[in-house]
Amino acid sequence: MVRLPLTPADVERGQRLGALLRAARGERSVLETAHDAGVSPETLRKIESGRVATPAFPTIAAVAVVVGLSLDAVWAEISAAGPCTVAPRGDRAREPLAS
Repeated sequence: MVRLPLTPADVERGQRLGALLRAARGERSVLETAHDAGVSPETLRKIESGRVATPAFPTIAAVAVVVGLSLDAVWAEISAAGPCTVAPRGDRAREPLAS
């Protein structure tokens, strides 16, 4: 399978996704968050830094659950223009995804 090159819009969305997840993680460590999401800490670091612009959907979903974001909120944020609007997670309790 040949993968098409990323467009500038893909790269920008990846950077927005990384910023969103990093902000939602707040003071929680990368190691703890990655462990709870079932992904490697290196994968989470790459996503948060924007080095992985198009991570797999199950990876995004798992991290979103751990940091208390709904997938609707993730999509709305990465599709919007302007800076990330999600406040740091801090000590908020985990919120389940809406069904």
